[in-house]
Amino acid sequence: MTDRLRTTALIVAAGSGSRAGGAVPKQYVLLGGKPLLRWAYEAFARHPAIDEVVVVIGAGAEAQARAALGDGARLVTGGASRRESVARGLAAVDGARVLVHDAARPFVPAAVIDRVIAALDEAEGAYPVLAVADTLVRDGAVVPRDGLARVQTPQGFRTEVLRAAHAGWPADEEATDDAQMVRRLGGRVVLVQGDAMLDKVTHPQDFAAAETRLAFETRSASGFDVHRLEAGEDLWLGGVLIPHDKGLSGHSDADVALHAITDALLGTIAAGDIGTHFPPSDPQWRGAESGQFLRHAAGLVAEQGGRIDFIDLTLICEAPKIGPHRPAMRARIAELLALPEGRVSVKATTTERLGFTGREEGIAAQAVATISLPEQPR
Repeated sequence: MTDRLRTTALIVAAGSGSRAGGAVPKQYVLLGGKPLLRWAYEAFARHPAIDEVVVVIGAGAEAQARAALGDGARLVTGGASRRESVARGLAAVDGARVLVHDAARPFVPAAVIDRVIAALDEAEGAYPVLAVADTLVRDGAVVPRDGLARVQTPQGFRTEVLRAAHAGWPADEEATDDAQMVRRLGGRVVLVQGDAMLDKVTHPQDFAAAETRLAFETRSASGFDVHRLEAGEDLWLGGVLIPHDKGLSGHSDADVALHAITDALLGTIAAGDIGTHFPPSDPQWRGAESGQFLRHAAGLVAEQGGRIDFIDLTLICEAPKIGPHRPAMRARIAELLALPEGRVSVKATTTERLGFTGREEGIAAQAVATISLPEQPR
């Protein structure tokens, strides 16, 4: 490309998504912890060749779209048909080039965007395709596959050409896609290599298939906490009340085990530490049950589409003996995190009478959390 032309991504998300089932339109159903629409939106928003993203939504869907994309997203209300929705979106586009994309294709590889944009140097339009691999039949007779391909989006066009194609299209006729409209106008539309990641989510079972296409990265982080032992306090460890002549002192219930696990989980998503979310200076957390801190951290992981794979906790103390309470701790931690007990490890050690734990002045805990987090397809 010899010059830098402004390029807009126009995501069409105005449909009802009825074939996907459920009360919520499919573009707002969670996929890998994020609304389906947000995957495509983020792919275009972070691509260096895309200058703006415009999203066409259904009438009355602004609140859902804002919840999915944030207040900064540029939204346009669509029409009764896909063609009308694209036309309304085009009216809001100020780029010289526009990439029209269906929200039902959540994963948009950057390489496909590159290929579509590059093709617009030589043609009025371009779209990605995949060769048909399966045998095709019509009324029981095999249809030759030569020359057949599966059409995908984003479809790219010179904006004024696409506007003219829409303006000249008969009002009583529906088009299968925008490329058909540009071709009828006489514009040259070329094919570029598509990608299996662009498969469409249409039916309920497609969500499960889309989940399998997500790439996950593994993250681990550690947490560490210490609390003083004092007479007259209850001893909570791992969400379990343990009989002992002393308990842990702190602003909340001082469950050193759950605090360490909470910090470990927050660390996996770089979300600060427990004090950031639950400041000890805030009186509402005085005597609070620490399980809510742990559930909060787990919820933040889930919001990013993450799953907790394993928790490893080590308690460091001379007394009480942890062994008799280990099963109950594992069960409670697993319950709080909605995990099988086999994914929770609870261990204990001493410091051989050395240091503050050796003198039974306090209890320390360290934890390691391992999660899987979906990567945005590249």
